[in-house]
Amino acid sequence: MSTNTRLVKTTPERVWEVLADGWLYPLWVVGASRMRDVDTTWPEVGSKLHHSVGTWPLLIDDHTEVLEMEPGRLIKLHARAWPAGAAEVLITLEPQGSGTNVSITETAVSGPAAMIPPPLEALPLKWRNTETLRRLAFIAERREMPTP
Repeated sequence: MSTNTRLVKTTPERVWEVLADGWLYPLWVVGASRMRDVDTTWPEVGSKLHHSVGTWPLLIDDHTEVLEMEPGRLIKLHARAWPAGAAEVLITLEPQGSGTNVSITETAVSGPAAMIPPPLEALPLKWRNTETLRRLAFIAERREMPTP
């Protein structure tokens, strides 16, 4: 298991807008290379993102499903990336001043990745999710708020 946290210099609403737009997933999630489809009910519980992982020509089609969701506060995902396996990913948003503390906790739950001892699993997840949060921050901090 690995947990990363980053202070994003915008509101939880702006960060949530990025999380709630499934088509943006490959822009901020390290390893996701393209979207094939997004359920119209995304990000409701049970909805799925249909994505590919890897690099062309070695792309693997898979999906990520919402397990739990509280708008503007948290989303818990079951992210599949076979043949490596699947992971549970919890993303939480906590207001802090004019910004948002965003945390990602990820742990492998099935497949070969689940057999990696926790200390060895944590290091690559820490590196990957540091970059994932950096990308998420770049998008959310530059996203324009809708005009009323």
